[in-house]
Amino acid sequence: MRHRPQQYRRWLISFALSALVAGSAIWWYLPEASAPTTDIKTVNAPAPVPTADTTINPPADSSDGSAADDSKTGAEVASSTPTSLGPDPYAPSLKGTDIDGALKADSQGKLIVDLETKDFFDYFLNTVGEVSPDQALEQIRTLAITSLPPTAADETMALLDQYLEYKQEALAVQATALDPSRQNDPTYRLEMLEKAFTDLKQVRQGVFSPEAHQAFFGLEEAYGEYTLATLGVAARTDLSAEAKTALVAWHRDQLPSQLQQTERHLLTSNELNRRRMATINAAESPESAGQKLMAQGMSPEAAASVTDYLQERSTFDARYQHYEAALDQLRASGLSETDVSAQQTQLLNQHFPDQKQQTWARLKMLGSN
Repeated sequence: MRHRPQQYRRWLISFALSALVAGSAIWWYLPEASAPTTDIKTVNAPAPVPTADTTINPPADSSDGSAADDSKTGAEVASSTPTSLGPDPYAPSLKGTDIDGALKADSQGKLIVDLETKDFFDYFLNTVGEVSPDQALEQIRTLAITSLPPTAADETMALLDQYLEYKQEALAVQATALDPSRQNDPTYRLEMLEKAFTDLKQVRQGVFSPEAHQAFFGLEEAYGEYTLATLGVAARTDLSAEAKTALVAWHRDQLPSQLQQTERHLLTSNELNRRRMATINAAESPESAGQKLMAQGMSPEAAASVTDYLQERSTFDARYQHYEAALDQLRASGLSETDVSAQQTQLLNQHFPDQKQQTWARLKMLGSN
């Protein structure tokens, strides 16, 4: 069985989504990451930023003043929901997948609230549109009452009601419009990003108990604060590059340990990718690039794929030069726009018989315009 593929899975990427305002109009770089697989029940908030030698104001504390009850979130699981819906799930997109997350109860028959609870809700709620909301909610209710003790099932449905309320209120935060006259100002965009993050956090605090808030969003908010802090450091003009690097490293060290591991892995991967791109750009030929990448530790199979791609791009670039020259002649011929458009399509088919390379050519033309 496989897990259902999700383009934006879990908290690390959902911060980037939830913090975007004005219909995705804020174009800020947010570090890409995949969520760690460790099941985290509670996290500690980042420590306050020291004031010595820096005037950076720390982002708002990601905790609600109390961590989740360790005695509950660390409890032994006495019962839980199944791992799959079987061979014939209620929504076709779920066929062949495992259920993300789980509903779990402890030995006292109470619901264990952790990140898996939220993942479980999302697994079913993400099918809305493919099926009706009532169908998706009924699946959650049925699994809760058939898999958990009555108390845990009741707690599940109460928490689901809160989660749906939060989803509704979060839409208003995400719909906040930018001031058109200031939307190209990086400082303004950062202010709006921080405001959206704070507003969304306040919505969560108003809907959930401190324990549920921390379990569902504690790690997400810790990473969000780190992201905002690093953006703020990058925007400062009074710091040297070395000072910025040191401050970003300090903020990274305040992340929960699981996030620190993920972030350092990303930094290592990004540095490796930069070195490989430099190798490719400096290579005399696709074959040379493949050989140098293998010398740096890339597997022969991966290096061969890179070589094949570079050879294909080289062939495309040569064809595109001929196509562009023919297109210039066509545009200078004095034909009407209709005739030029028709013959341009013929030229495209003539120079790029492969559909993929036709797509590349269209994208390159759009970029040049």
